[in-house]
Formats: sequence, structure tokens, C-alpha cells
Amino acid sequence: MALRALDSGRMEIKNTTKRPMKVPLPGSKRLFLSPNGVGQIMPKDSEHPPIKKLIEAGDIEIIGGGRTKGSGELGGSGGIGPSQSGGGSGSVRHTGDR
Repeated sequence: MALRALDSGRMEIKNTTKRPMKVPLPGSKRLFLSPNGVGQIMPKDSEHPPIKKLIEAGDIEIIGGGRTKGSGELGGSGGIGPSQSGGGSGSVRHTGDR
């Protein structure tokens, strides 16, 4: 099982079956995974009894862990920063009814 730390503190899970799957999450939420698809859950969600049952049955596999102490590599934010926004003036464009 390969562990890969994600910057957002989430864990990656993989659907190991050949059929689409609805993974039940706490709070009546669901994560839809395609066959061999990968999704992200919070580390505390992995303790949810239905998810534990799917892991034990081998239907899903945890392939990435949350951020661990000492693995704080700094990376880019992934979002668009102010210098990348493409706008020259920096003013906000208002649209819609006023």
C-alpha cells in the first residue's frame, strides 16, 4: 500500500472493483467513485463504520494518507494568484442587475 501525503490533509481512496461505487460518508454524504477511480476523504472519515467495512472487504483501498508530522513540504497553492489573474487594473468587474 503506497502512502502519499496530500497538502490539504486529505486521504486518497481507490475503488478496487470493476463497478461504480457510492461510498457512504458521515453526515449523509456520498462519494461517487468510478471503477478503479480515486477520490479524497478526510482522515476522520476513514473511521466511519461503512468505510471500514468497505476497506476490510477489499472494495476500496487507502492509497494516500493525510499530512503527517515532519512531512511539511511547501508547495504552490494550486489556485490563481493575484499575479496570474490576467487583469491589468486590479479593479473588480461588476455584472448582473444593480
